[in-house]
Amino acid sequence: MSESPQKESFEFEGKTIDEAIAKACDELNLSREKLNIEILTEGATGFLGLVGGKKARISASILSFNMDFDETLGEKSVTAKKQKASELNGPEAGDTALEARELTTGILQHMGFNFPVTAREVDESVTIDIEGDGSGILIGKGGQTLDALQYLVNKALNKNGTDRKRIILDTENYRSKRESSLEALALKLGEKAKRTGKPVTVNPMNAHDRRIVHLALQDDRELTTRSRGEGAFRKIIILPGKKG
Repeated sequence: MSESPQKESFEFEGKTIDEAIAKACDELNLSREKLNIEILTEGATGFLGLVGGKKARISASILSFNMDFDETLGEKSVTAKKQKASELNGPEAGDTALEARELTTGILQHMGFNFPVTAREVDESVTIDIEGDGSGILIGKGGQTLDALQYLVNKALNKNGTDRKRIILDTENYRSKRESSLEALALKLGEKAKRTGKPVTVNPMNAHDRRIVHLALQDDRELTTRSRGEGAFRKIIILPGKKG
C-alpha cells in the first residue's frame, strides 16, 4: 500500500457535538461517513441554561479512502498516458498532468462524482479543471472543499519526494472569480484604512488567499500589510502610513 496523504483538518463549532458535525457535513458538502471527526471540546450548558455555556468544537478532515493510488486508480503505462494526451485541453501534456488528471478522476469517483476532468499544463504548474454541476458542491465554504481535494492530489503525486509541478484544482472558474473578489476586497479595505487612519483586519484565510491580498496592495505607498496569527487563524492587518 502507498503511504496515505496527510489530511488537512477544519474546525467547526456548535451547541452540541451533533450540531458541529452537521455544520461540517454542510460546509464541506460531504456525508458523515466520508469525514474523520475528532472531538476537541464537548458542549456544556451554562448556569440555568442561560450564561456560561461552552460550545462544542470538532476537527473534521476528509477520509483518505484507504486506497493504493497505484493499484486502485490504475497505474497506466507511459504509452497509454501519451495516447490520452489528445483528450486534454491545451498543448500535449506531460506525465505529471496525465497522472494528476487520472488521480483526480479516481478520487471524485470514490466520492460518488463522475464529473468530466481535463488538464492544462504550463511551465510552473498543472491546472486540473473539473466540470461541476453548477451547484458549487466541490467548492465548499470559502473554497475549503476544493482546497482539501487539491491538497490530497499534490500530496499523493509527491509521495515519493519527487520534484513535481504544483497541481491547481479548479471548477466552475472558481479560482479566477475568487482572485478577483479578493483583489476588490483588498482595495476596498485599503481605502478604509487610509480614510480612517486606523489598521483594518481581514478575516482569517489560507496562504494562497493572503498572498493575493498582499500583492493587490503592494504598490500602494500609503499602506503596509502584515500577516499575524497561526495556522487557520492567520490573518492580514492593513496598516495606514507610508512604507519605510
